[in-house]
This record gives sequence, C-alpha cells and structure tokens, in this order.
Amino acid sequence: MIKRKRIGDLLVDAGIITEVQLLKSLADKRAEEKIGDYLIRENLLTEQQMIEVLEFQLGIPHVHLSQIPIEPEVLKLIPEELAKRAHVMPISRERNKLYVAMADPMDYFAIEEIRLTTGYHVEPRISSKTDIYRTITKYYDLQQSMEDAMSDLTLQEVANDAELNDEESPIVRLVNQIIANGVAQNASDIHFDPQENELRIRYRVDGVLRTERAIPKHMQNVIIARVKILGNLNITENRVPQDGRIKTIINFRAIDIRLSSLPTVYGEKLVMRILDMGNALNSIDKLNFSEPNLALFQKMITTPNGMVLVTGPTGSGKSSTLYAALSTLNTEGVNIITVEDPVEYQMEGVNQIQVRDEVGLTFASGLRSILRQDPDIVMIGEIRDLETAQIAVRASLTGHLVLSTLHTNSAVESIARLNDMGVEPFLLSSSLVGIVAQRLVRKICRDCGHTYTPDDATLTIFRQYGIEVTQLRKGVGCPSCNGTGFKGRIAIHEVLPINREIKNIMMTSMNSNDIKQQMKTDGIQTMMEDGLLKVEKGITTLEEILRVTTVE
Repeated sequence: MIKRKRIGDLLVDAGIITEVQLLKSLADKRAEEKIGDYLIRENLLTEQQMIEVLEFQLGIPHVHLSQIPIEPEVLKLIPEELAKRAHVMPISRERNKLYVAMADPMDYFAIEEIRLTTGYHVEPRISSKTDIYRTITKYYDLQQSMEDAMSDLTLQEVANDAELNDEESPIVRLVNQIIANGVAQNASDIHFDPQENELRIRYRVDGVLRTERAIPKHMQNVIIARVKILGNLNITENRVPQDGRIKTIINFRAIDIRLSSLPTVYGEKLVMRILDMGNALNSIDKLNFSEPNLALFQKMITTPNGMVLVTGPTGSGKSSTLYAALSTLNTEGVNIITVEDPVEYQMEGVNQIQVRDEVGLTFASGLRSILRQDPDIVMIGEIRDLETAQIAVRASLTGHLVLSTLHTNSAVESIARLNDMGVEPFLLSSSLVGIVAQRLVRKICRDCGHTYTPDDATLTIFRQYGIEVTQLRKGVGCPSCNGTGFKGRIAIHEVLPINREIKNIMMTSMNSNDIKQQMKTDGIQTMMEDGLLKVEKGITTLEEILRVTTVE
C-alpha cells in the first residue's frame, strides 16, 4: 500500500524545493490547482524531476507511454471522461490487475474511482501529464474518430455533402481530431500529404516534420474535401492552388489557421499553418535577444523615421518580431497602418490591410493609399518587388518609420538584395536604419537535458569565435519532449545598425565583405556568434546552430 504523504513534503525531502518555497507555493497557487502543477508552471520543478522523486520515494516505476501499444479492449475499461478529468491512461491488464499511468499516483480518489468503475485492482504507474494528455488525444479521440470514419466509409462509396457538413459525422470528427491533436502537440503546421497508396498526416513540431499517421487512400478525397469546406475553398476545383482561412476554438484557445492547397500527381496536398492567438508574442523582451542586440533593436524601432528590416527564410519568426515591435510602439498618440498578406494576428489599435491581388490591392497600391492616411508608422508584410521597395524607401525619407521583412540569408545580404532590385545606393544609405536577421533553433528539453564534455572539433569552432567552453548541454529524449531531446524554440539574431561608416561603404563600393569587416570593427555579433553564446549558456546545441547557419 502506498504510504500517505503529501507530494510537497516528498519534494522537500528530496531537496528539490525548500520548506519556504513549499509554503509560499501553497499560499500562491489557485485553490483547485495541484501543488506539482504550480511548481512546474513557475519553473521551480520539471516534470522529469517530479517523476524521479515519486519513483524513488514511492517505489512506483514510471512509463513512457509513446513506447507502449495500448489494446482497444483496455481503453474501453476507463471512460474517456474519467481519463481526461483524472489525467490517467489505462496501459494493460493482467488477471485482476489494471495497470494505469497517472500524473499523480497519490490521487487516491482517482484510484478508488477507477477500481469501482472497472472492478480491477489498480496498479499505478507514473507518467508525465504531457505524455498522458498526448496519449489520451491519440487513442481516445483520434483513434476512435478514425475507426468510426473507416467503418462509415466501408458502408458507402463516398460521403455526401450533408455528411461533410454534419458536426457529428465520423469524417468531420476525424478532421477535428487531427487538428486538435496538432494543437495539443504545439505543431506549427499540419501537412496532408497524398501518396500513391495512402494519405500521410504530418506535424511540424519545433521546426521538424514527422509523420503522425497514415490514412487509407480511399479516405483521402473526403478528408481533403472536409478540410477545404472548413477553409471556404472550392471543393470542385482541384487543378489550381487555393488559399483559405479557418478560425476555431480548441480547448478554450482561439486558433487561426491559414490553409493552402496544391495539386500534386497523387491528389491535392494541403498545409495548415496554425496561428495560436494565445502564443502571439506581445513584447520584444520575449524575443530572446541578447542584451547588446536588444539595445540595438530598441534603438532602431524608436527612431522617428527610416526603414527597419527583419530578414530570414519562411518560418524564421520574422512576423513575430515585427508584431512585438508594433506592440511596443502601439500607443494612443501614434497612427500605425499595416499592409500584409495575410494578416496573421489582429492587433487592437492598429489599422491592418489585407492584400487582395484579384481586386488590384497589392502591396504597392496599398502602400500608396496608406501614405494619404497620415500614418506615423507603416508596416509592410514583405518587400517583394522594386515598386514596393521604392515606395517604402520614399515613405521612410518623408518622416515615417517603415517596418518590413525581406527573404535573405543574412543582414548584410539584404543590402545587396535591395540594390539588385534596383533601389539606388544613395536612397538606401539615407533610408535604412537597421536590419535584423534571425533564425529559429530548438531549445534543449528541460526535463532530459544533461551536461557532457565536448570533443576537440567542437572546441575548435568555439575558439574560432573567442569563446572558451568546458561543458555543454544536450537532451537525451524523454516523454515530455516526445523523445527528441528538444522542447520549444528560441531565436538567434544578427542585428546590423546602419551607422555612418556602413553608409559610406554603401555609397562607394556596396561591397558585402567591407560591411562584414566593419561589423567586426564595431563589435557587432554575427548570427553564428549569437548562436554559440546561447549554446554556451545551455539553451540549445551546436548541431542546431549549424543546421541554420554556417561557420565563416
């Protein structure tokens, strides 16, 4: 029998928290919140530490649910409502015993309720709440919806229009669960990839794509049709690309989804870009800038006029940086107008224009109209052509602060890119205030990260940039990070302020190597240096930095 002792006392006994921290946490936490959840939320404890303490103190083994296949007969023993409410997951049964994964194995009320519901003696196993939540979504919701949809489609050849619009139909429930599962795993994109013999569902989590499941080929058309209905796309047109938008609420979170369809040889490929309104950044303090870079960026965006560019490839967090800057600048005495394609996050107090090429509302035409609206700050979603670039430059020279993005690999390359577009060097040097280049890299999982001694090749790279290290960190993989060793992402930056010396280079030679040399002289960090400093602090790994940038 498990010895009745409070989890807070176990954590104090293990030396994870102090008695003072425990008393303060008990006083500060919400009435219905468990002490363990509060400590994890406040970063006083990791899920892995909680599991290790419970395992050692109570003698209850922990399990990785992602490594355990769960039989449908076992799932039926515990109702979905009880599993979600008590954060439990049935694993297996043996004679009169039912093995159950629990986030809190000391929840005796839940154990007793399971015993009365099933008639089995309950054998608890410890698992993280994240792992349990992910498994409940996968088995109870997605698996059940999948089975219902498959059995429904075996009874008929195709789903009719009424079924594709009926919220209770198996196909609709399956699509809803695919989206909900993506949101639960913090995926940024959901891919519906048609293959020759199946439809592959893939999630991009922390910048890396992985296959979640394969769906039989005969279900492909109805699933694609249902997703297109959600995005208000033409379901009878499958020969040309289409774009749409879905607004929904999942687990009390407002989710905005950008939908894109593309015809391929095996059918239409769909990609959903998930924009979680709850995760929209609203402060530049949360953008992971190093102290020198943060000071430079803040100085750039508070200049009265000029052009500030944020550069990087698709999915590098450029929009988040621009929105955070706008949030900082958004005060009552300022008129901010944006022209975007698409408008990703709607901001209170900011006038946002959606580009619509089909009616002639392009970046350039929208920008011309904006300048007649007495703006103080103008944000352009992306500079794509010479016309947009020229209007943006002129706006920045006539008393406006212009913020925009550009698709280039580094801050220095942005200058050459604008020059290649046809913007005159004297206009560029007069208008540019600064350029920020950024990439997103994965963060080491807090639960399974550990230190190691780097090899000579790694040390050589650090020494090349004048950094001495003896120990680094990496993740080994755990249920919390789904075995990847990474959880969440962080940005690395290169912030280039356009000072007098760089303006002179732009006016004379426009030589990228000369600008890079001047950056070294001015002590400005390159993206590689910023990344290595974050590796030194144990935030990310060298492999992640080398994945997105190169050693010079």
